[in-house]
Amino acid sequence: MLKVYGIKNCNSMKKAFDLLTELGLSYEFHDYKKQAIDAETVKIWLDKIGQDIVLNKKGTTWKKLSEEEQQHALASEANIIETLTTHTSMIKRPIIDLGHGFIVGFDEDAIRTLK
Repeated sequence: MLKVYGIKNCNSMKKAFDLLTELGLSYEFHDYKKQAIDAETVKIWLDKIGQDIVLNKKGTTWKKLSEEEQQHALASEANIIETLTTHTSMIKRPIIDLGHGFIVGFDEDAIRTLK
């Protein structure tokens, strides 16, 4: 079964939910705004997907950080994990765990290949 990580009231998430439902794909949803996200999961994402993809620098949460806070966040893996577990809105959405890989962000073509 697919595991979908994100925030329920996000436009990208709504598109992903609608498409998964349209395709009849079963999934478990983890809302990290309500359920938080653990450091181990974030570390797996960083190791397998990469910081440049997982960290959403285009969002307002990242942009609201001072230059000093941004530099601190990027200074080490421990710092980026702490930043992402504290400010979950900075995690790109959705992250779909396929069990053998990931789809990050709303990627209609990639999701359609799961059918």
